[in-house]
Amino acid sequence: MVKALKPHSLYPLLHRIRRRCPFRGFSSEPDFTDPGLPNLVRRVCEILSNPRIQWRGSSELKSLCPKLNPYHVVQIIETHYNTDSVLQFFYWISKTHFYKHDMCCYMSLLNRLVRDMNFAPADHVRILMIKACKNEGEIKRVVDFLNEVGRKGLPYSLYSFNSLLIQLGKFNMVTAAQSVYNELLNSGIKPSLLTLNAMINLLCKRGKVREAEVMLAQIYQYEMLPDVFTYTSLILGHCRNRNLDKAFQVFDQMVKKGIDPNAATYTTLINGLCDDGKVDEALCMIEEMVENGIRPTVYTFTVPITALLENGRVDEAISLFASMREKGSQPNVQTYTALISGLAKSSQLEVALGLYHKMVREGLVPTTITYNALINELCEGGKLVSAIKIFDWMVRHGRLAETETYNAMIKGFCLIGNVERAMILYDEMLKVGPAPNVVTYNTLVNGYAKRGYLDNARRLMEVMKENGCKPDQVTYTELVSGYCKGNKLDVASELFQEMMQQGLTPNLINYSALIDGLSKKGKVDDALILFKRMQEIGYRPNIEVYNAVLNGFSKEGRLSEAEKLCSKMAECGLLPNVITYSTLIDGLCKNGGIDLALKIFHEMERRNCLPNLYTYSSLIYGLCQVGRVDDAEIMLEEMVIKKLYPDEVTYTSLIDGLASLGRLDRAFSLLRRMIHAGCKPNYRTYCVLLIGMQKKMAVQQENVHSHPIDEKYVIFETFCSLLVKMSEMGCEPCTDTYYTLIAGLCRDGRSYDADKLVEFMEEKGLSPNEAINCSLLGAYCKNLRVDAALDILNLLTVRGFKPPLSIYAATVSALCKRERIEEAEVVFEAMLEKQWNGDEIVWTVLIDGLLKKGKPEVCSKLLHVMNSKNVPISKQTYLMLAREMSKANKLVDENRVDEELQVLGDQTPG
Repeated sequence: MVKALKPHSLYPLLHRIRRRCPFRGFSSEPDFTDPGLPNLVRRVCEILSNPRIQWRGSSELKSLCPKLNPYHVVQIIETHYNTDSVLQFFYWISKTHFYKHDMCCYMSLLNRLVRDMNFAPADHVRILMIKACKNEGEIKRVVDFLNEVGRKGLPYSLYSFNSLLIQLGKFNMVTAAQSVYNELLNSGIKPSLLTLNAMINLLCKRGKVREAEVMLAQIYQYEMLPDVFTYTSLILGHCRNRNLDKAFQVFDQMVKKGIDPNAATYTTLINGLCDDGKVDEALCMIEEMVENGIRPTVYTFTVPITALLENGRVDEAISLFASMREKGSQPNVQTYTALISGLAKSSQLEVALGLYHKMVREGLVPTTITYNALINELCEGGKLVSAIKIFDWMVRHGRLAETETYNAMIKGFCLIGNVERAMILYDEMLKVGPAPNVVTYNTLVNGYAKRGYLDNARRLMEVMKENGCKPDQVTYTELVSGYCKGNKLDVASELFQEMMQQGLTPNLINYSALIDGLSKKGKVDDALILFKRMQEIGYRPNIEVYNAVLNGFSKEGRLSEAEKLCSKMAECGLLPNVITYSTLIDGLCKNGGIDLALKIFHEMERRNCLPNLYTYSSLIYGLCQVGRVDDAEIMLEEMVIKKLYPDEVTYTSLIDGLASLGRLDRAFSLLRRMIHAGCKPNYRTYCVLLIGMQKKMAVQQENVHSHPIDEKYVIFETFCSLLVKMSEMGCEPCTDTYYTLIAGLCRDGRSYDADKLVEFMEEKGLSPNEAINCSLLGAYCKNLRVDAALDILNLLTVRGFKPPLSIYAATVSALCKRERIEEAEVVFEAMLEKQWNGDEIVWTVLIDGLLKKGKPEVCSKLLHVMNSKNVPISKQTYLMLAREMSKANKLVDENRVDEELQVLGDQTPG
């Protein structure tokens, strides 16, 4: 019996194992500080060595084994004196549900078996090791190790060669497999039919049919005959090359030779037909195989179900799914996933969710692909709450989400404007994986741009570069479009130039984005220069680019130039579409050319170009502008007959027209219709009614105004009258109504009137919600009413609501302006207790909220707070902060600034 290992003697052994094992990244590092680690290994070895007990039945061993990890097992393999006991223990523990060998375990055991010249079990362990490989990188390292073992006296057997070829086939490693096959031939081992079939299958999976036919010839050379697997592989190769005629020739050939096709043969042909768009022929083939007594497998149905869904044949896909059990096949996870994904994409999310719950009830474990499909479509369909539940379930149950899953969730949050929550998910990706990719960054850039947070969008692109992810044309398109919409055309043009300097050739979408932005902002001549330049370098403008320039001409009333451009477009073979016509109509309506707009409208109808909601909205606006409200109402009824449902813009245009003419009863009647139709009035809708009501009151009181009445001059009493009138006509104001009005008042800086409206609301038995409170808080900060702002912030915190980062930034900034620095610090610290992305805190609170508002001293102080709380920021954000600090007012000693930033820089990751 071997002597018990001393605790200290274990550490050199572990270091030796780690140096020798190239797979240590695949297993957990041992905890060297754990005093129980040596005792655990020693006790297991003692149990295995005890001749008086059967160790397999030892209750103590069973209680110790759940504590073992692969590093412990390696120690047992290398330290226990009895090789046979080690081998049996190796097999025994691998069958437990709580443990799985890593590659170091296989390596240690193989080294020991070869050293002891136990070649038969060594060959078996080698085959298990090959089959345990999970990816291409792992099998490459295994092959290198096995070659080294072979040189020590364990040459490959035919069985191990075949196992290796099959495993290489799983990872489509053609070159490596060919090398192994040549090694087999050079070793003098005669290949079996399994060997040659493995090679043929691998080549055919990659569409290399000619090379596979060379291997087929070798089957005959070795006096063997091809079997059903051989022919099925050749059929697969022809299907991969989209050569169905050749695939069916091979099928006929095998039948003539008396080889019966099996389910895999039929499934391969069925999948090939589906890939070629011949779904009906594929369905006929399923029936044919059933008639021939061949039971379809679950794999037979998956591709046809997917193909039917892609062709919009949802009912047939569901019917085929339902028929699986009748044909003796049980749906598996892949079948459910295909149907769930297809149904979700076909806007049948409820049915897809029902199927998801059904598969879980049946004991099937959804894969990451299932979750990705469901989460992606739920987010696209605006059902973010359901998506979050599934995502959280994945996290709780240890289902590792992939980059695609995170991207879907990030996109969902960005779609509802919650970029801050999306950035928290991005933060998780950086901390624990998976790594964000270019799609992640582009989605977030787009989210920022749509919210108008253009500086943050650009800052994120800089962080993106730092993290080794190169911006592409999509990144620049999102930024260029955002800056154009934000009326920052100089920055948009600068980014366009930067993209070219980065070696990215602008594509049609990039040109279209900048041309559209320039045209919408009245810089049509600049847009035309770009329009000509893209043609000079070989890009042919599409209809979207022409429409963008036409929009610019129409808005400026340059109708003759618009007409010439339309003619040029026709010469290029591009027919005007509904956007082309609507663009011209909109431009004319905004410039008083309603008669010509109506002519163009009738012309588009004659050409079978159906007008859309935007077309009708423009015409209704144009008619109301010239007082032709009755005609506008006729137009509204016409669009409803055509099942084009008016939106808030359409209704507001007509309500404005009626109110302008003093026809308030009719205007309110239309408001009632709008609300009952499920269309939410916006602040502009209410404002046109408020202005109409105030004008009417002024006339009644013979009040003459020296200035035109707009929403900023509407008195508070008129707001109350509006709400009373709405109640009288059967449209009882709800919390949403009050939110729209209060938020509008807050945007106009009328926080005291907003307060009164809250009081009025509470008198009616309604309480302000979080959205109303956030609007008030923002307005209070803008007006430096910091005590009122703090009251609301505390109220929201007590209620468990997490205000957006912009609210915290506004509060901190307002407190600093009032020189209430200590309170600002308290608010900042409270904010840090919640979950945020560190970069976003710096961008929004420190840079935009303080540095750009002349508060570098406070910024420096809050930087210390971040540092003390170990909030990390990226190096790129650290550099941004340094640049802004250096530009800030010189009351701060520059050396001190550098020291403060260096402290943060030192603790930044990466």
